[in-house]
Amino acid sequence: MKLTVTKQALLDGLQRIQNIVSSRVTLPVLSNVLLETTETGLLLTATDLEVSVRTETPATVEKTGSTTLPAKRLLSIIRELPAEEIQLETDARNVTSIRSGQSFFKVFGLPKEEYPAFPSLEEKRGFSMKQGELKEGLKKTSYAISLDETRYVLNGILFSFRDGRLTLVATDGRRLALCDAELGEIKYPAGHERDFIVPTKAISELQRLLVDDKEVRLHVGDNLVAFDLGTTVLATKLVDGTYPNYRQVIPGEAKERVSLERETLLQSVRRVSLLSSDKSGSVRLNFTKNNLDVTSNTPEVGEAKESLAVAYKGRDLSIAFNPEFVIDPLRNLTDDTIALELIDEMSPGVIKINSAQRFLYVLMPMRVSV
Repeated sequence: MKLTVTKQALLDGLQRIQNIVSSRVTLPVLSNVLLETTETGLLLTATDLEVSVRTETPATVEKTGSTTLPAKRLLSIIRELPAEEIQLETDARNVTSIRSGQSFFKVFGLPKEEYPAFPSLEEKRGFSMKQGELKEGLKKTSYAISLDETRYVLNGILFSFRDGRLTLVATDGRRLALCDAELGEIKYPAGHERDFIVPTKAISELQRLLVDDKEVRLHVGDNLVAFDLGTTVLATKLVDGTYPNYRQVIPGEAKERVSLERETLLQSVRRVSLLSSDKSGSVRLNFTKNNLDVTSNTPEVGEAKESLAVAYKGRDLSIAFNPEFVIDPLRNLTDDTIALELIDEMSPGVIKINSAQRFLYVLMPMRVSV
């Protein structure tokens, strides 16, 4: 293998795949990135056997070939090279020479044959949608993914295809975020409704790779989904299991509904929560006519209170929430106003918005003494 590539192009490619490479691997070759020449450049692949990413980088190829090199070390070398143009040359023993300006490196690699094969995208159901739509949906839901590994089916986002729409759902058992996204012209085929769970690591990488103005094509198999972004493809195994019936936890008709300025509420809850304890702290929302008091009271720490003028004409109502669970959706939404729907002090609250993407956020109240 022999090729010439610009520093920035190779750096961009390595940065797209580097997070997949784990520092704790069972096979030494999984610490490496696979480099393969193509007709138009260089193909870079990384995998941890669960999530795989493959990306193409423009390069001038003099001699075709392949090798695998230590991913983190290669990235460190490329980042520090002094010149913009880089020459890579690999011999028959998988020793790669790297030349750039006055710098020269010789790095030992492993053969391509030892590297796991990238999942095949053939014979899988597929459809397309705007990358921006998917990116926005993931942003509005991913913060609610469970971190409890004993509840593994909650360690990811549910993708649910129904009636030409994609519904994204994440929950940790104490709150639930749901967002609908429109599909592109290539709809999910009628009669092929499907639910599957994409794991947390794949979601994190997908959020980094998605851009706003391009299409993403999804290829869905029995235990695999691949996201084709054009020059980059992310493939991941699915979480094995059945997602809980999330519709059961969505409350019925609300008794009180109040419109609130999102940024104002976000900053108030953030400030008041400074005096709530880390583990069991709460903020209390006290609604009275045309007023909302946001308060926290922690023994041996202190108390805080902020008052907001709101258009509220219902009965007096006081409800306590985990402050982080209130802050998370507010900082991931972009709407100027949100609607908070309440039934009573002991029932879940619901946050909704009025944008094109249907969104709702169900939040369990905290039982604390007044």
